[in-house]
Amino acid sequence: MARSTEGARGKTPVRPPHMAVEIAGVRFKNPVLTASGTFAYGIEFAHLVDLNAIGGVVVKGISMKPIRGNPPPRIYETASGMLNAIGWQNIGAAEFVAKKLPALRKYDTRVVVNVVGFSLEDYLEVTRFLNDCPGIAALELNISCPNVQQGGFHFNKDPRDAFRVTSKAKQASPRLPLWVKLSPNVTDIGEFARACEEAGADAISLINTLVGMAIDTETRRPRLRYVTGGLSGPAIKPVALRMVWEACRIVKIPVIGIGGIATTADALEFLIAGARAVQIGTANFYNPAVSQQVAAGLEEYCRCHRIADINELVGSLRT
Repeated sequence: MARSTEGARGKTPVRPPHMAVEIAGVRFKNPVLTASGTFAYGIEFAHLVDLNAIGGVVVKGISMKPIRGNPPPRIYETASGMLNAIGWQNIGAAEFVAKKLPALRKYDTRVVVNVVGFSLEDYLEVTRFLNDCPGIAALELNISCPNVQQGGFHFNKDPRDAFRVTSKAKQASPRLPLWVKLSPNVTDIGEFARACEEAGADAISLINTLVGMAIDTETRRPRLRYVTGGLSGPAIKPVALRMVWEACRIVKIPVIGIGGIATTADALEFLIAGARAVQIGTANFYNPAVSQQVAAGLEEYCRCHRIADINELVGSLRT
């Protein structure tokens, strides 16, 4: 039963704003999630943030077999952002389901699993395996990571390839909603969003990182062993916001906004642009409780602006 508070004049009860959002039939208690690759498997942050206070956790990319990732150095701080070339390091699907998922399921938050692979069959093997695992709310198909030599990034070079991998993955995991995480490193984000929608995607997540690099001028060597890496953080927010707005005008399925979100105001911009929910990434590294703070901030914003339902904000941009 929803709690109520006293109204400003004394006795009129004021109901708290409705904060829940629905994405492909799944209810999230609020529209704030953590982004894959920045929050480990979720459970590692449980002593730093109240996982029960956020809408969901998107765990780091999961492959069928464990991946060691790229050799270091693989993270470098930049002005207003961060470069990373982790390379999908993870413990593999079987160990995740056996050792991480049970602990994560004890919290009142939705679990979304980011899926990675080096080939189409890799993606299908993981999605088939996870389709039968209880406690997972949705799968997020990562076809946009720029930090591997083959695999995910390949499927984001041509909308036809994005269509193919999305369609096959949807068939391989019919029980779970399928989100597709798109890259900003394309000419027309609308083409890819539309291709994924037509292939059966239930939602679109965007954006992933922009390709960048940094050089040590003393050694004249790249700052990252992989040479290039994915740029994330505040520096990419304007690009992410623009792409989310464009995608929301083209597709009818929900869009989840990602990219440089670190404050309540950032999250509000994405919701107003049309995103149904947001994911917070890089900010987790310097403020692990940021997702909880933003969720509380959104509720306070709605209360102060007399917005009864946060869904009223979605797509409310005035042009």
